[in-house]
Amino acid sequence: MIINKHKLNFFLKTHLASFTALLFMVACTGTYTPTKYSIKQFYQNNRIGGGTFSNDETKLLVSSDESGIFNVYEIDIASGEKTQKTFSEKESFFAIDYLPGTNQILYSADKGGNELNHIFIMNEDGVTTDLTSGENEKASFSGWSKDKKSMYYVSNKRNSQFFDFYKMNIDNWESEMLYQNDNGINISNMSEDEIWFAFSQSVTTSENKLFLTNRIDNSTIELSEEPGSYSSSGFSKDNKYFFFITDKGKEFSYLVKYEIDTGEEEVLFQTNWDVIYSYLSENEKYRVIAINEDGKNTLFIKDLFNNSDVYFPEIPDGDIKGASFSESENKIRLTIGTSKSPNNIYVYDMISKELKKLTKTLNPEINADDLVSAEVVRYPSFDGLEIPAIYYKPLNATKKNKSPALVWVHGGPGGQSRTGYFSLIQYLVNHGYAILAVNNRGSSGYGKTFYKMDDLNHGDKDLKDCIWGKKWLQTQDYIDANKIGIIGGSYGGYMTMAAMTFTPDEFKVGVNIFGVTNWLRTLKSIPPYWESFRNALYKEMGDPTTADSVRLYDISPVFHAHRVKNPVMVLQGANDPRVLKIESDEIVEGLVANGIPVEYVVFDDEGHGFRKKENEIEGYGKILTFLQTYLKREG
Repeated sequence: MIINKHKLNFFLKTHLASFTALLFMVACTGTYTPTKYSIKQFYQNNRIGGGTFSNDETKLLVSSDESGIFNVYEIDIASGEKTQKTFSEKESFFAIDYLPGTNQILYSADKGGNELNHIFIMNEDGVTTDLTSGENEKASFSGWSKDKKSMYYVSNKRNSQFFDFYKMNIDNWESEMLYQNDNGINISNMSEDEIWFAFSQSVTTSENKLFLTNRIDNSTIELSEEPGSYSSSGFSKDNKYFFFITDKGKEFSYLVKYEIDTGEEEVLFQTNWDVIYSYLSENEKYRVIAINEDGKNTLFIKDLFNNSDVYFPEIPDGDIKGASFSESENKIRLTIGTSKSPNNIYVYDMISKELKKLTKTLNPEINADDLVSAEVVRYPSFDGLEIPAIYYKPLNATKKNKSPALVWVHGGPGGQSRTGYFSLIQYLVNHGYAILAVNNRGSSGYGKTFYKMDDLNHGDKDLKDCIWGKKWLQTQDYIDANKIGIIGGSYGGYMTMAAMTFTPDEFKVGVNIFGVTNWLRTLKSIPPYWESFRNALYKEMGDPTTADSVRLYDISPVFHAHRVKNPVMVLQGANDPRVLKIESDEIVEGLVANGIPVEYVVFDDEGHGFRKKENEIEGYGKILTFLQTYLKREG
């Protein structure tokens, strides 16, 4: 690399004072002291998602929460200018697509986090119409017909338990049912000639059936005669081939091509990590394949015309969360995040080979150098099993300046902590807390054997994995071994309360974010539209209507709140359809009755997960206050 000496001299002269101060600080402390940022500054970052191309491929349709709540925006690809298209102040609006041949916009929204999503269309004058207006209807967009004159979608308006498949004419918005689902199956894909449907039927959370059904003659082909996990990856444009992802006979999932007429199968792609999705571009020139590689996505793009790989410039620490080709196949939208920055939208021009960044989602007040890169670590659990985890070490943690720490537990069961950015984690690390995001046994991404290890064993070995994560933290000489807490949301919230209840001396504090505390109630009260998944969930967790109820009672923290010894914080959305608010009410009541310090924060306009910035600022800011009071200053 050639350095212009005049530029170098100018840099040294203009930055000498700050550079010298930095060298002095590092020499004296052996570490870098980051600037501390407020929770408000962290949530002045912008989350962004989606990214479908306009008909002329000059714009992208995205969802962003820069207004304080998710709304729909257009990004001009040439200039990068972003234009707000919807102006909701109450509900989150998520972009779906442009209506073919127009600038009209489809978007999705629910009410207060109740997860009953409807599909809306907004015309060019800003007038919106609810296309799926049933009172208790939940609907999801499923694509456009080949002639672009109709919209496909699934809806449970006929029966709240099952999703039927519909075709809606975009000229008059009248719909017809193409498939009535009475069997608790999930409709995955339909061939372009509207003859073949792909269906998935859950058996357990790690096993399912996959079928192809001919809509004309009702003949059915089962692709899942060998037990395993199966998921659809769509049909070829000529309707001759079906693509699916499976782990049958293997530890990790791989991509298969199936010829419908002959039944012949061909493995198209496999590696020693799970293939998580794959699809073909509009004219089948390119195939996109994403794998889950040790907590982050790796993307492969194959040029099928030239039988070659497509390469684009690498983003350091980059995790490609999503990719979508334009209809011409000349552009591809990439959604890329890093552990130190929220997702950003890029467009890669397949002709010019230019990668263009269109968004800057990190608050400009925050210096990325003050944030922490995620590190993948592994440690042995109680039985010697190697547990993967994502680790965040504070920049100023040293032997002399020991940090308190938190074991972070993901949702699920069966979720995965990954290396991507999360403002709450960076906020806590920025304020001096080391965080070990544990992928306990039962987590996805590390093979099907690892995934099944917590079946009918929740709150036991998976909890021990978290405790041994704490023990790993205690071996780090810059961690205050006596100041370690546990935090998690949803299933991670359950693990937090299980730790505080069943191993009350292990963690000094617990932060439960909308976590399950009563498995008997939760498993009986799952939303009706989860009916197709109910039996699979029962096979993993236990059936509350059988003798399993004894074990489910035993592992439910709400019935054992008297055992908790240390302070707890609980955050809950009042509209949560998965973990009902009464669960958090009851565990809090039990803790208060036992004289345990407890902080309870409820949001009346949130569901299972917080979407509004003002709520995140309030709730997550209170987490730091709680930790400063009961963990960092403890002792």
